[in-house]
Amino acid sequence: MNSIKVALLQLDPEGNLQGNIEKGIEAVEKAARMGADIALFSEMWSCGYDFPQDKKALCELTVSKDSSYTDAFRKAAVDNDIAVAATYLAENGDKAPFNAMTLFDRYGAEKFTYYKVHTCDFGDERVLSHGDEFFTAELDTKSGKVTVGAMICYDREFPESARILMLKGAELILVPNACPMEINRISQLRARAYENMTGIATVNYPYGKPDCNGHSTAFDGIAYRVDGSGGRDTLVIEAGEREGIYIADFPIDDMREYRRREVHGNAFRRPKVYGSLTDMTVNEPFIREEKNPCQQALTAV
Repeated sequence: MNSIKVALLQLDPEGNLQGNIEKGIEAVEKAARMGADIALFSEMWSCGYDFPQDKKALCELTVSKDSSYTDAFRKAAVDNDIAVAATYLAENGDKAPFNAMTLFDRYGAEKFTYYKVHTCDFGDERVLSHGDEFFTAELDTKSGKVTVGAMICYDREFPESARILMLKGAELILVPNACPMEINRISQLRARAYENMTGIATVNYPYGKPDCNGHSTAFDGIAYRVDGSGGRDTLVIEAGEREGIYIADFPIDDMREYRRREVHGNAFRRPKVYGSLTDMTVNEPFIREEKNPCQQALTAV
């Protein structure tokens, strides 16, 4: 049976870019020695998800998609025969920066760069730009090929995020994270895996990083046993609070067989009745004073 192993790099940041590069490369090297096919970093590893609200200071903290930061992880991918999902505060010209993840394959090729769509406009991320598209790509790992997508932290709270990725072919969704992972947020990830029959790997910062508590998780989405004997726990792994590298072993052959026979995902959808999902009107009780992309779009029109 083939499996795809994802290393959840639940690491404490070093407090500066160079320190995070060096610690990150060491973690990638260790993950490869542990047999991982993909190394996944927490949200905005370049700055340890610690960024100012002042525009000038914020822009000084950004890195470009072709920077020494991303190049270091591109090289680490090649040197260690492992795919790397590098996360960072990404420059965006003269506009507000992005919350970004670039996926490099084991040959150093960029498979996609994803910019967080659902930025936390009610909090510190109000100073960031949001992305406008979800991506998937076929990843050629040393354990075989797998179609991978990405969403970041708050994206998980919108079922549409994982749904779009499933519709684009994702078998495995990578989720960098930076927030307290309590039962309700973890349950959201379990639900996204269940309803789309996809694997979901999430990595958080450990306890000690402000507003974080570890508990990185992975779910394989296989809710029912092949023999018809009932349900099973889709949890692959849940880390504790401490810093560490945790290996999530996804039984990809079993996941594919499950998708071919079960009733979730795209098997019995009724897209014709889902029109309201693209209605950009925001009514009470959901109107907020904070920046809201939908309200902004309506105002622009």
